[in-house]
Amino acid sequence: MSVRPRILCIEDDPATAELLVEVLEDEGFQTIVAADGIEGVQKFAERPDIILCDVDMPHMSGFGVLSELRKSATKLRTVPFLFITAYGSRESHLQARRLGCDDFITKPLDFELLVEIVRNRLTQHAEQMPIDFALTDRETEALTWVAKGKSSSDIAVLMNVSERTVNFHVSNVIRKLGVATRVQAAIRCALLGLIDT
Repeated sequence: MSVRPRILCIEDDPATAELLVEVLEDEGFQTIVAADGIEGVQKFAERPDIILCDVDMPHMSGFGVLSELRKSATKLRTVPFLFITAYGSRESHLQARRLGCDDFITKPLDFELLVEIVRNRLTQHAEQMPIDFALTDRETEALTWVAKGKSSSDIAVLMNVSERTVNFHVSNVIRKLGVATRVQAAIRCALLGLIDT
């Protein structure tokens, strides 16, 4: 998680979105705003730490956004997802829970409650994450090629570096993970969502 957690707010009502941004940024969060579900899915690339999403939106509903998130092949699929909705029906709740929604916040918004729920979810998510290290961009690139079955010499050509540099990056990852081989490192990184395979 970043020093200032990034919150993706997917909300089609400009006034509500503006209020969300104001409150969350006053509380020390970074905000990423999307005006509809399609834009929200595109903004997954900005790697938010938590997602707040309206249910009823044009082009793609909140349920569609949640479904796309949970299908993601990266660690993004475990990001806490909270619906902000005026819909309190049992059917809506069941559908959301089946898709993997973490919580509901009903409109009209109680911003004090919203901030506490966000903080709580971020804390829980951080505690559940077994990752206490980070990979550099070069380590990620090297391990991605290892996962695709490339040799160090092949990877050196692909990354435009020496074979020794490739082995250095791979060895660093092996050490960080506490595993014995490059294959084990690649598998573990893939399972943790640190690399795309």
